[in-house]
Amino acid sequence: MLQNHYGEFAALFVALFWTVTALSFESASIKVGSLPVNLIRLVIGFIFLSLLNLVLRGLVFPTDASVHNWIWLSVSGLIGFVIGDYFLFKSYTIIGSWFAMLIMTLAPPMAAVFGWILLDERLNLISITGITITMLGITIAMFRRDRVNRKVTVSKPLSGILFAFGGALGQALGIVFSKYGMQQYNPFAATQIRIITGIVGFMIVVTLAGKWGSIRSAVLNHAAMKPIALGSFFGPFLGVSFSLLAIQHTSTGIASTIMALVPVFIIPPSIWLFKHKVTTREIIGTVVSLIGVALFFL
Repeated sequence: MLQNHYGEFAALFVALFWTVTALSFESASIKVGSLPVNLIRLVIGFIFLSLLNLVLRGLVFPTDASVHNWIWLSVSGLIGFVIGDYFLFKSYTIIGSWFAMLIMTLAPPMAAVFGWILLDERLNLISITGITITMLGITIAMFRRDRVNRKVTVSKPLSGILFAFGGALGQALGIVFSKYGMQQYNPFAATQIRIITGIVGFMIVVTLAGKWGSIRSAVLNHAAMKPIALGSFFGPFLGVSFSLLAIQHTSTGIASTIMALVPVFIIPPSIWLFKHKVTTREIIGTVVSLIGVALFFL
């Protein structure tokens, strides 16, 4: 059974890993800011991956990758890590990891649309219906009616919602370029290439922004480094690698659907750890959104 559903089980583990990662990086980003967390977690993730690849492949660096692998996985790293994750982590500090993960359920439909445009993958009427239902679920969770003046308002700060949408867009494009760039190449080595590009990208951003002082302060902040280390292990190391393993052994759609379960897994610990108040409307919106994601890939 495990061999027949290798990709599906890998995707399920990704959902669990990303739940831990989202909670860890929310905690760290609140303490030291999203930019330091982004760079530090990639460096730590790269160290984990280098050690693993040395044991599994006898190579510390992905020197056996082709030019095709390097080009397209680097593009994926810049879009997914530097742009997408910067927006996502920024949204953590504004709307919290749970609501951000709800909006991230848009990533699978977006990935399939980009797969249709860039990789000539199938997109039919059921898929379009799935997109519509996913958007409906997010809309249900996003808007609320004010009991006093009866006006419909956004339940969370608009800036945080927009940052989360940017994160979903970055992840969607990143996963499509990853699949195109990886092909049959080792997923753990492929993740190394993406992370190398991400580290270089964030180093440029930090330099241009003059934020190296904040990086140093974050490294010396033990209360922040604990969740960063935990999130780095389950995120850039295990989560991203298993996501590439999943799309290598099953379709992008099935893998993305299973990985989209994060908003469900994250609700109990989010309430317990961060005292987030999750309304009935938001839970209904989450369920509707996930139904849309599942329908999208029938």
